[in-house]
Amino acid sequence: MLSKTFSGAIAGVDAIPVEIEVYSQVSTASFAIVGLPDAAIKEARDRIPTALKNSGFKARQEYAVTVNLAPADIRKEGPIYDLPIAIGLLKAIGLLENSKLEEYAMAGELSLSGEVRRINGILPIAMAMRAIGKKAMLVPYENRMEASVVEGMDIIPVKNLREAFCHLSGQAQIMKVHSDLADLVDSAAACQDDFADVKGQEMAVRAVEIAVAGGHNVLMIGSPGSGKTMIARRIPSILPPLTVDEALEVSKIHSIAGAAKGGLPFVTTRPFRSPHHTVSAIGLLGGGAKAVPGEVSLAHRGVLFLDEFAEFPRNVLEVMRQPLEDGKVSVARACGAHNYPSRFMLVAAMNPCPCGYHNDATHDCHCKPGRIRQYQERISGPLLDRIDIQIGVSAVPLKDLQRAKCGRSSAEIRANVVRARAIQAARYRDMPGVMTNAEVRSRDLPRVCAMDDNTQDALQGMIEKLNLSARAYDRLLKVSRTIADLNGHERVTTEDLSEAACLRQFDADREADILGY
Repeated sequence: MLSKTFSGAIAGVDAIPVEIEVYSQVSTASFAIVGLPDAAIKEARDRIPTALKNSGFKARQEYAVTVNLAPADIRKEGPIYDLPIAIGLLKAIGLLENSKLEEYAMAGELSLSGEVRRINGILPIAMAMRAIGKKAMLVPYENRMEASVVEGMDIIPVKNLREAFCHLSGQAQIMKVHSDLADLVDSAAACQDDFADVKGQEMAVRAVEIAVAGGHNVLMIGSPGSGKTMIARRIPSILPPLTVDEALEVSKIHSIAGAAKGGLPFVTTRPFRSPHHTVSAIGLLGGGAKAVPGEVSLAHRGVLFLDEFAEFPRNVLEVMRQPLEDGKVSVARACGAHNYPSRFMLVAAMNPCPCGYHNDATHDCHCKPGRIRQYQERISGPLLDRIDIQIGVSAVPLKDLQRAKCGRSSAEIRANVVRARAIQAARYRDMPGVMTNAEVRSRDLPRVCAMDDNTQDALQGMIEKLNLSARAYDRLLKVSRTIADLNGHERVTTEDLSEAACLRQFDADREADILGY
């Protein structure tokens, strides 16, 4: 007898529908799986018969079983097909009577006892099943909340193979689960850290406010203890809320990477990723023998914070050029090529020299000028060109810190950010793929960054003084546009442009082999 069930194969951050055909005939016992299965799927030949026996299912006679995973030209990976193969086998040998089995989708790993275990990537699989018209899907009990945000799909959580059989045969009904992602995003908990705790760093906080408002990358350079990490850790408190579409997009990436394990089943706040400086290029960019998203993709629609920026290996930093420029990562492996979205805001922090105290008012620096330049040049020019805002963060003397008033609250800054983002949303509503000023294409900059003749003259002078590349020029204009949005200016003014130029200190200072802050 021939039976069919449906599941999905992960391809990048999406899933491709997979039809599982199970054919059985009375013969000497055998079990074959075809359709480009990997080793984990081939091992199902041993897992599934044992799981069926331990779940109380016993065939009347021996069968030769052939399982085909179609389409056969796409490689299938992981144990996610255990459940649909087992259910298909029960139907093929006549133990499961269900004439509507093909209306269901299913995915899950089986233990030898018949327990249905959690899998990665259930969210994109459920979305792919909905796209081909499936109305119900059997998922592992631990994946129930993650899959429940898919609208128009009945999510049926099962703990073991016997439960799945009883539901499909009509012997028992399992209550479906559903979650409203919009409500979850609206009720997401706010970050507990507040910018009100930051004292004496008004310029750095202002730079971060501008960066978040326009989605710009930012680099902070300063001595140890100056507050760089403290400021960066508070950025989540001023990020604008995720939209429902963005939450679904980000949750798919985390689902595939298995990042939701042990935490929330879906992402309701903008990601904040902070990998250690010993991370590998594959860990940062993604890929590996079994391609998975890296840190730059897990930070999609959020923040990637790289502390001790100059301590990262040069080759690791250089792989970020493509995602910073294109907003995506292309990974080619033997199993195929995958594209992962990586539209993130880069926040980096570094010391000005190996000892960390170059030009510090309270500590002596013993680094030689050549060593300082060598340390700073660990950040290549092309990578630095892609960082819109580069600022110095000076340590605040303890006596001034004790007398300093609390800074602006995160709520106040976030209100400014949300207002600026709303202006950008209205401006770019007819530009597909553009949501912030940082994403504006070069050809649109003259129209987006309109300015009068005096401001144009000032811009020309800045270009000559700073010796900007074409890319740095574009980024200067984008930052100016964001500052104008925050200041409520319809057109970019000389004031906006001047503030933007002041936010590229490291770019200019390194030319003279000195950090003048």
